[in-house]
Amino acid sequence: MDSPLPPAHELALIDGELARLEARRGYLLARRDWLLRILAAQPVPSGQFGPAAPFGPPAAVAPAAKPSAQNVLLALGAVLLAVAALAFTLVSWGSLGIGGRSAVLAVLTAAALAAPAALLRRGLRSTAEAVAGVGLLLTVLDAYAVRAVGLPGADGVAYAAWAAAVLAGGWAGYGAALGRLRLPALAAVGAAQLPLPLAAAAAGAGPLGAGAALLATAALDAALAVAVARRAVRVPAWVCSGVLGGAALAVGLARSLAEPGAAGPALLLAAGGLLGVAVAWREPRASAAALVGGLAVVPAAGALVPAGAGSAWWAVAVRVAAALALSAAAVRAGSGAGAVPGAVRRGLLRAGAAVAAVGVLAGLSAVAVALVARGAVLREVWAATAPQQGGPGAGLAVALLLAAGALWLPGGVLPRPVAGASAVVCASAALFTAPMRPGLPAWAVFAVQLGVVAAAGVAAVRAPARAVAFAAGGCAAVGALSVSLAALDGRAATFAVFGLLGAGCALGAAHRAAAPAVRAGCAVGAVGYAAALVVAVGAVAGLPWSWRAVAAVAVPALAAALAPRLGPVRVAMEAAAASVGVLAVALALAAGDVPVLALVLGLAGAVCAGAALRVERRALGWAAGVLFTAAAWVRLAAWGVAVPEAYALPVAVPVLAVGLLRRRRDPGASSWSAYGPGLGAALLPSLVAAWGDAYWQRPLLLGTAALALTLAGAHRRLQAPLLLGGAVLAAVALHELAPYVVQMVGVLPRWLPPALAGLLLLVVGATYEKRLRDARRLRAAIGRLR
Repeated sequence: MDSPLPPAHELALIDGELARLEARRGYLLARRDWLLRILAAQPVPSGQFGPAAPFGPPAAVAPAAKPSAQNVLLALGAVLLAVAALAFTLVSWGSLGIGGRSAVLAVLTAAALAAPAALLRRGLRSTAEAVAGVGLLLTVLDAYAVRAVGLPGADGVAYAAWAAAVLAGGWAGYGAALGRLRLPALAAVGAAQLPLPLAAAAAGAGPLGAGAALLATAALDAALAVAVARRAVRVPAWVCSGVLGGAALAVGLARSLAEPGAAGPALLLAAGGLLGVAVAWREPRASAAALVGGLAVVPAAGALVPAGAGSAWWAVAVRVAAALALSAAAVRAGSGAGAVPGAVRRGLLRAGAAVAAVGVLAGLSAVAVALVARGAVLREVWAATAPQQGGPGAGLAVALLLAAGALWLPGGVLPRPVAGASAVVCASAALFTAPMRPGLPAWAVFAVQLGVVAAAGVAAVRAPARAVAFAAGGCAAVGALSVSLAALDGRAATFAVFGLLGAGCALGAAHRAAAPAVRAGCAVGAVGYAAALVVAVGAVAGLPWSWRAVAAVAVPALAAALAPRLGPVRVAMEAAAASVGVLAVALALAAGDVPVLALVLGLAGAVCAGAALRVERRALGWAAGVLFTAAAWVRLAAWGVAVPEAYALPVAVPVLAVGLLRRRRDPGASSWSAYGPGLGAALLPSLVAAWGDAYWQRPLLLGTAALALTLAGAHRRLQAPLLLGGAVLAAVALHELAPYVVQMVGVLPRWLPPALAGLLLLVVGATYEKRLRDARRLRAAIGRLR
């Protein structure tokens, strides 16, 4: 608590602040007393400060009922009695004999247990609950006394088990005798949770024995909750049943993972599952119990799979099969006469769906890892050295196929389109990874996987449901990419796989019955595979990367020619073709061959210009102009040309021609929009170069051109030529006269420049109004120009 102030200064500030707060508090208290006196003197209308007026005056609020002195005394007496009993037991127990001890505890326990009956007759229920709690505590002390005096050599854990059972029974009977008390029933339920787990611990049972004791106690709790209608018993019994049952299932699941193939964990999980189903069968609102029961039965089936190589995915497959069986049984039970309660059916369906979903996520994660591993071939393309990557095994394929069946099952928890899409994804992943086994020939793997891709593509084209079509299309795209990566290990495989996939994409794009999005994806794939084949052919021919980029431009040209005939997919094809063109330019740029880069830019500009001949693609004319200009600049740079006019005029002349055509079609168009860009591109680079040019030719030519533009603008009444030409002409004149002005200023007397400046200010000030009118007329005249 460091402070920048000295301690004395800070203490004075705190004292002053406390004094102000105390004064304010005194004022507020006096004001409150005055308001209370005023409100107390005023009559309050009936209903004015009822429940609808939460901020009524204090006089209108009914005072809370105060506890009677009798209740306070009785509660205090009960507490003191409990404290005295504890002190007596812990401190003074050894000073009495056996008889005295028994007599004292018996009297205290009998008094504490008998008092609540009299208190209830007088309507003191809260006090009776407190005294009953003291009596229950004394019974625990009685049990401890019996153990310490009568059975000193007995096993403590076993005795605790028996004592808990006796106390639970006694408390239950006591609570039934005094039905208005809730504490004895609650204490009886709590004590009933201890006998079986303590007995298992006393018998030296292992984790499975403890789990069985917990599960048996949970079953007894569930039976008690079902049999007894009293809320004070049902609620804690249900809570205890859920907690102990969950603990037992956790023990069984942990042991099943630690001991694969052991029957004990499987039996424990199966028993827990049956308990959950039985509870849901009895309670219509307990579908969660059936869900937990189903989730317990499934691991029980997987726990029977023995440990071994590849057994993990077979265990997953068995669990998914159990989930499929659960879902099928629930669906069949729901379609019959209705003998199976709805809570059981819903719980089992959800359990099956949950297990299938977990299996799907785990399986698809393993598939993704196997597919990503194929990217290692990119380190050395066409090396024919990458071994066939092994997949997760046949167990994964079986698990995914079973999961697909569980998700596709009619009457499941998922909507039909979502279930169909999920089933397609699972089946495609299973069949695609099934042949990925070491030792299989590459052609066989490629054949199977291309067949899976083709089947997914056909489903994407012909599936009536959009969700299924999109899912199949996604599977086809991912599979095609994976096969393409694997095919890059060999030249023959590359051409065969790329050619087949490209042809399949072209057929899909041309299929008019397919969804537009699917056709668009096929069109993009066809363009991509065509470009890849062109680059591969260039590599086989030994062409350098720059000339492969030249060959790749043929793909956008072909796409631009075919796009008008493809209808809805032409936009996707043109976008893919534009991407290929950008990649070709980037490839040529990365190769560093400047003349070939100029050729690639020119060819790309020609493709854009050809596409711009169509009415709906006129905007590509600007792209063609940019590409042609870039090609010309790159070519000039390759020739070593450094004159800026050589770069500026090829741009300015076409732009001015376009502006002239626009002015002819629209005489009202502004000269800035028509001629401004072209004139700026023509004049500004030369003006910048002229300011650093030591020779006279460029300033002379630029000044002549600027003068001609100024005169033409004045004659044609056009703003852009007039102002741009005049500004450039003035800048050139200033550049040419600057040396002479500097020389003249150097020979003048020092007093002459200030004198001339003052004279100029006097003249301007004397004729200020006239100059202002002249400026306004000039501005208006310029504003009337186009």
